[in-house]
Amino acid sequence: MTPVNPHIRGTTQSSSPMEVLLLQDIKGVGKKNDLLIVGDGYAMNFLLPHSKALIATPTVRRRFAEHIKKRALEAETERSKAATAAQLAKGKELVFTRKVTKTGKLYAAITEKHIIEEILAKTGTEVKEKDVTLAEHIKSTGDFTATVAFKGIDVEIAISVKAEK
Repeated sequence: MTPVNPHIRGTTQSSSPMEVLLLQDIKGVGKKNDLLIVGDGYAMNFLLPHSKALIATPTVRRRFAEHIKKRALEAETERSKAATAAQLAKGKELVFTRKVTKTGKLYAAITEKHIIEEILAKTGTEVKEKDVTLAEHIKSTGDFTATVAFKGIDVEIAISVKAEK
């Protein structure tokens, strides 16, 4: 069964779903050779007129069978890499040592960008800035937590900020 993409407008119950094969990568929708179920309005008004997709008829499925299988394998390896990265990051604690004022405040806050760099250094895994969520801004010394999403797998990471001596 092809997954329904909830991020695509028109995949509600009121519209009839349509199965399409993407001919190119579309940000927020899918990658080339993905088989997706989308709303008929989205397919008829955007994907098909702009030659970004084909209706997944039996003929199209036969013609692109090899490409579809290859893309399914790529998606599976992406998911397994994400699961491995999540396991690597699970027990890690990121320690930052920064200059502080006399009151214990940092001169510069610890941002998502700093956390991404530290995750890359510790685990060798690249994470996008949008995948890091901080519960609060890190502007002082202490212990904090951040949530990092690895392709849908959320991992809590401990962050410790210490004063530079």
